[in-house]
Amino acid sequence: MQRFETHTVHAGREDFVRLRVHAPPIDLSTTYPVTDLEVGTASFDALVAGDAHASNPIYARLYNPTVARTENAIATLEGTEACVAYGSGMAALTAVLLVARARGNHVLAVRPLYGTADHLLDSGLLGLCTEFVRADEIAARIRPETALIVIETPANPTLDLVDIRAVVAAAGAVPVLVDSTFATPVLQNPITLGARYVLHSATKFLGGHGDVIAGVVACAEVDAKALRTMRATTGALLHPLAAFLLHRGLPTLALRVERAQSNAVILAARLANHAAVACAHYPGLGNVRNAHLLGSQMRGPGTLISIDLRGGHDAASAVMRAVRLITPAVSLGSVDSLIQHPAGLTHRVVSAENQAACGITPGLLRLSVGIEHVEDLWSDLDQALAAVPVTQLAAAA
Repeated sequence: MQRFETHTVHAGREDFVRLRVHAPPIDLSTTYPVTDLEVGTASFDALVAGDAHASNPIYARLYNPTVARTENAIATLEGTEACVAYGSGMAALTAVLLVARARGNHVLAVRPLYGTADHLLDSGLLGLCTEFVRADEIAARIRPETALIVIETPANPTLDLVDIRAVVAAAGAVPVLVDSTFATPVLQNPITLGARYVLHSATKFLGGHGDVIAGVVACAEVDAKALRTMRATTGALLHPLAAFLLHRGLPTLALRVERAQSNAVILAARLANHAAVACAHYPGLGNVRNAHLLGSQMRGPGTLISIDLRGGHDAASAVMRAVRLITPAVSLGSVDSLIQHPAGLTHRVVSAENQAACGITPGLLRLSVGIEHVEDLWSDLDQALAAVPVTQLAAAA
């Protein structure tokens, strides 16, 4: 049986020798000739019903072979029967929520989540009533109309871990969606722990180079059929060029995560002891919720670190102005390191009250560690933290 690292290189490329190619072909067609109407009609019906493929693709909103190739590769990495790709992570989440409405209109969600996901769930925009609960409250809050449970682990941006097995056990027959973006298939496979859906903002680690927006849901084929039907109806298909870029990023996924993680382990330890840092949140430090899951649920501590600065918002703003090598920008999981302010950016759409309840403070910065040399990253962080005025640190002491 091939190992994960081999799968990252070869998944989705099984037919290359037969095709006599060495790079994934890109099919940019928007429509396909229908020379046999009966075959075309049968193909249309099959694709609209959510089948993975048909004799004739008919129209790119229904099916694209470049996208399908990438989906097959990601399904291999997650160990699922299928994967359905979308134009963004939010489009992927929206599809799962819309499909869930067939089961009921009540959703349970555990905070913290990505800010826009939190906002979508809280808004009622999709006709769903979302109740935000602690993970240990799930069993008691399930109703007959509960259609889905949504968790993110590691959590954005606090890096708290949620016990997937425990949530699945509490959920009973209710499907569980796990946003596993921060972990990637390198470090975590929620399907093996009982989850029904695994969601990734593929914009992040799976693409890995900051040049593609994409979202994927890995799941069983029976669930994929419903998701494909929803995607065809709403027009949320991933563009084939984006699928090509996403597939191109997969062969280096394990290498990138392993290198960035080794950097993060070193940086987290140093940041935890820095005078300007009140707390460094990182699973490898053992100071996040359910850190004991490291080594069982998660195979490594990951590449994200959040630091709570003693000087609050002004200190965070000063650090973002002062970094020179690290890019002050939202997103994560790229080869280069990024730093951003959750309260003012990614979680800006979450109320101040809910931010505070989740541990998102005015002084919190989220660092996505890249694959640069760790000493160059530390030099930049050290000089940026030194830019925080002494008066701010004294006031916070």
